[in-house]
Amino acid sequence: MEFNAADIFEGVVDRVPEREAIVYGSTRLTYKELDARSNKAANALKKLGIKKGSHIGIYAFNCIEWLEIMLAAYKLCAIPININYRYVEEELKYLIDNADIEAVFYQKQFGTKLNNIKNDLPILKDFIFIDDKSDDAEMVDDSLNYEDLIANESESRLPVKRSGDDKYILYTGGTTGMPKGVVWRMEDVLMTLGGGIDAVTGEKYPTPEAFADKCLQDQTIALALAPFMHGGAQWQSFNAFFSGWKLVINDQVSFDADYIWEVVAREKVMNLTIMGDAMGRPLCDALPRALKKGLDLSSLFVFSSTASVFSASIKDAILEYLPNLFLIDAVGSSETGATGVNIHTKDGKLKDSGGGPKFTKPNFSEILNLETFEIIQPSDTETIGYLARKGHVPVAYYKDEEKSKKTFIEINGERFSIPGDMAKYEEDGQMTLLGRGSVSINSGGEKIFPEEVEMALKAHPNIFDCLVVGVKDDKWGQKVVAVIQRRKKSDLSLDEIKVIASKYIASYKMPKEIIFSDEIQRAPSGKPNYQWAQKFANSKLNIN
Repeated sequence: MEFNAADIFEGVVDRVPEREAIVYGSTRLTYKELDARSNKAANALKKLGIKKGSHIGIYAFNCIEWLEIMLAAYKLCAIPININYRYVEEELKYLIDNADIEAVFYQKQFGTKLNNIKNDLPILKDFIFIDDKSDDAEMVDDSLNYEDLIANESESRLPVKRSGDDKYILYTGGTTGMPKGVVWRMEDVLMTLGGGIDAVTGEKYPTPEAFADKCLQDQTIALALAPFMHGGAQWQSFNAFFSGWKLVINDQVSFDADYIWEVVAREKVMNLTIMGDAMGRPLCDALPRALKKGLDLSSLFVFSSTASVFSASIKDAILEYLPNLFLIDAVGSSETGATGVNIHTKDGKLKDSGGGPKFTKPNFSEILNLETFEIIQPSDTETIGYLARKGHVPVAYYKDEEKSKKTFIEINGERFSIPGDMAKYEEDGQMTLLGRGSVSINSGGEKIFPEEVEMALKAHPNIFDCLVVGVKDDKWGQKVVAVIQRRKKSDLSLDEIKVIASKYIASYKMPKEIIFSDEIQRAPSGKPNYQWAQKFANSKLNIN
């Protein structure tokens, strides 16, 4: 065995073949059955000409096929590329072209977008649709049906030599708004995101066999709520597989908090992972209704958030209803994995002091001086620096040497990843996360970049200038607000702006509110004054 996702997964299958691996509505697959379907998909991919290093796209809501195709790619040493299903056509075209995707697996409902851009994507040759029962979908011509494609393929594993040097690429939002591919060695991503290194203790499994042996412990039942198009959800799923857990996938496209609690009770879910307050608040609001209906939620003991942390009020409320829970906050990025974790309980929860989320320092994270990149010591509680992860970190951004050199560096022979989050130490040795230096907005776990939204808004003829900021929001953590200087003082509505901006950006990036100003403040060089825009927006919206 190698430190490779396919090897570890197959090792778990061989150890616990009859355990249930996935539950999706009424569909249930054992590890043996999941392996067999993934082998069929891998054999089908090989016949399409997909080989080691080939890039394939997955464009779908959460479903079993998402994970089967990802596993199939790993088995071939091909590289699955996550496609954000919220993207408009221009964003979609950019990602598929930038990622050199040769084949795309898509749910039928997304066929129209692909049809409209396919002629601009010469590398993309094969389209395979997943039947999502969309009646009015316009599929790409000559598309293959996924189930038909794998129906007559062998369930046997392909004899492929894999290694820890095989590549994994995760696409994430870029500093200019366009997505960028974070390139990992397979061994590094397994250690950092796949559970090969404990996020709290920092201990590493010494061999692939020892890694796979994790599955021999009692089975945990986990529920996946975040979309697989996000790295956090992908690796929550593979952490579950590598540990021999049962993974329950939400079979509802829209988020229904009452339904989620029903699933937790029905499947006796023990581990629930969400993405911040956007999911946490409705779940919290639905919790008393669930208990009033008599739902048994006693199986749940871990409730964690990735990508976006819980607010203190939600933590307190949840622990009042479920006092035996462990609430876990994890902070990190696609370029680092987790850089800090904190565990909250009824008797030991941390209060939000208003200075940003606080995390216990793991031994693989450091804070680096902004100028010299020297390591800041925990005793220095005054200096603000870059929050960085060391050791098993990515090797590059795909096809972007300049950004790679700035983000992935070497200090005294050790590799570091510094994606731009700022942090400082507190008197008790904890780290406080202060935010991304690029002023990105985190709304419901999605990173939104102001410059991209501003460019889209300026396509409107009556917008002379604008700045976009994030303001506090109970539901989303932050909401996008645009401060706009009009060319004419005539009325300008948010709906009118969206009509034009929707050609360039996805709906989740749209401003939730607009505020008018007689002038947009910028530096003499033309650089935006986001500090002014933030204060202006907060004052107009009465945000403290």
